[in-house]
Amino acid sequence: MRLKPIVITIIASLLLLTPSAFASDYTLGIFGNANEDDTIDLKDVEYTASIVLGLDDKTQLADAKYDGEIDILDVTHVELIILGREKELTLIDSGDRTVTVNKPVESTVICFPHVLETLRSLKVPMDSIAGIARHYPEYDPGFFPEVSDVPDVGDRWTPDVEVILTIKPDVVIFTALSAYADTTKTVNALESADIRVLCFNLNTLESYPEEVEKLGYVFNRQDDAAEFLNWRENILSSIKERVKNIPEEDRPRVYFEAASKDGSYNIYGKYAYIAMTGGTDIFSDQPGQYMTVDPEAIADRNPEIIVRVDGTAGGYDLNAADTSEIEKARMDVMNRDILQHVSAVREENVHVITVHLLSFFGDSGCRNFLQIPYQAKWFHPELFEDLDPEAIHQEYLTRFQGLDIDLNEKGVFVYPTV
Repeated sequence: MRLKPIVITIIASLLLLTPSAFASDYTLGIFGNANEDDTIDLKDVEYTASIVLGLDDKTQLADAKYDGEIDILDVTHVELIILGREKELTLIDSGDRTVTVNKPVESTVICFPHVLETLRSLKVPMDSIAGIARHYPEYDPGFFPEVSDVPDVGDRWTPDVEVILTIKPDVVIFTALSAYADTTKTVNALESADIRVLCFNLNTLESYPEEVEKLGYVFNRQDDAAEFLNWRENILSSIKERVKNIPEEDRPRVYFEAASKDGSYNIYGKYAYIAMTGGTDIFSDQPGQYMTVDPEAIADRNPEIIVRVDGTAGGYDLNAADTSEIEKARMDVMNRDILQHVSAVREENVHVITVHLLSFFGDSGCRNFLQIPYQAKWFHPELFEDLDPEAIHQEYLTRFQGLDIDLNEKGVFVYPTV
């Protein structure tokens, strides 16, 4: 039985022209990824054929057609996935749900801003966005100018199912988080009406690459996904490489304070990425994120650098010279009585970063990689003398978001500037 038709030769030549995604340690959760690595390519065609011939062990993801059998049809289906010509694609989303999407996807409803931003990075046509669940102020008007022209389907956590059913999109992309609402009810209501729902988070450095790659396959934008992820990973890996051998005694002690409405002292936890940028978290012994700490403990641990996250200052619609609010946020830290003898305050190593560049808060979940260059330069200015965080930020806006924003003129995000 001949299991390697001529189309494989065509695929092989195409793969030579396709940029490969960066090396990663995750298994791409798409059925068709027979060898269970981080991509779908010619190796999966060959591995599936080997399974059919009884030469290799079966894997869950080898069932490309997701019909309970691994046979010649799966070999063909993997070939079609590589070419972007498959009629169906089955994947495991971030809610650990197995979903089969009909292809091509030409109409999408999105339920949180991270999705819109990610689809722009993948160069998905914006006229295919058929509805958006608005949740102000998450849609920064300076960053999402197209939002006002797209039909509103309600709140991101509890969108209006009836409105979505009227739109009849090919896919609804919903949150995989359930901290603020019972998302199961919404998902079940849509799927019972034969609307495909994909649940993603798109909000941490660690999980974002796989989610982007999956969306690249869903929207036939694998090359765009690879281009963006390679660019992003090159930035992060170059910083990791420089800081990995910094001795512990040369890593500044850092207090990273989360935004707070009631004036409490809250730590950002693992999402501050302090170690990644060459610092030592003075509260690394605390198990949680966004938890309140005793201000006396901050003074006792004497941080050399303080980073304050601000939830109200900054944004893309501000004049770049209008730093009054973010300066005020910095002075709030500098003037605290309890911190007057702390090294960071005495040496004026207090920095403010707005939620527009961090994970989890506001509209910035998938933009959080931009905080890393700023922090690296704050923590080790001499080591990163050649690093230009604003230039990286600008390239992201221009090259991947397609936004006409000049950061020399618009936008306030960090203070002092680097």
